[in-house]
Amino acid sequence: MKRNFRLTLCYDGTRYRGWQKQGNTDNTIQARLELLLSRVLGQAVELAGSGRTDAGVHAWRQVCSFRAETEKSCGELLSEIRKYLPEDIGALSLEEAEPRFHARLSCREKTYVYRIWNSAQPDVFGRRYRTAWPGALDEAAMRRAAALLIGEHDFSAFCTARGKKKSAVRTIKNIELRRDGEELRLVFSGDGFLYNMVRILTGTLLEVGSGRRSAESVGEALVSLNRAQAGFTAPPQGLFLWEVRYDGEN
Repeated sequence: MKRNFRLTLCYDGTRYRGWQKQGNTDNTIQARLELLLSRVLGQAVELAGSGRTDAGVHAWRQVCSFRAETEKSCGELLSEIRKYLPEDIGALSLEEAEPRFHARLSCREKTYVYRIWNSAQPDVFGRRYRTAWPGALDEAAMRRAAALLIGEHDFSAFCTARGKKKSAVRTIKNIELRRDGEELRLVFSGDGFLYNMVRILTGTLLEVGSGRRSAESVGEALVSLNRAQAGFTAPPQGLFLWEVRYDGEN
């Protein structure tokens, strides 16, 4: 009988084409992991992730699930996985999950963090993990704009490449701005996020902070359902999938 496993990962997405496997390349996190797991377990393994990260986006915590028929303990499997993973993908934990657990379908809330280096000084050592924004930012205006995005809305204006049949309704529970010296972090928590949604939200808030648009225009863009009314798509390297939560977890 196949057992159901929950694997928690972290990864540096710099050199990968994103999470999801693709037909024209095997250089994705999912493709690399499925190949490794299939070799370790001696059987074809399909991996489900809690969400898809874009090319160049990182994960502080990514949860995956897969089924396999094996007598090996979770500790033995985790040791083998760690042995063969590249240095920029880390297996944090592996446990057996209840049969109905699915990393994506069972997920109840996700948190993304976007890191901004808000300084004219060069960010030599953090440039792969933060986006440089040297100009001054009006954080009070950004908070006013962010407040307009909280709640359940149709976020069509803040996503790209969405299929016509798929709903763009999502619930954002919280958006925080956290300042630590020269670094500004935007923290987004919600029940789910659309393709490029966090990066577009970030770009829009940066436009507000730099005076390129008003805080009120963000609410207008939301109501318009028109991608052209929202801001630019922020670069990928500042974005992290930070946390994934399930029922019964804080």
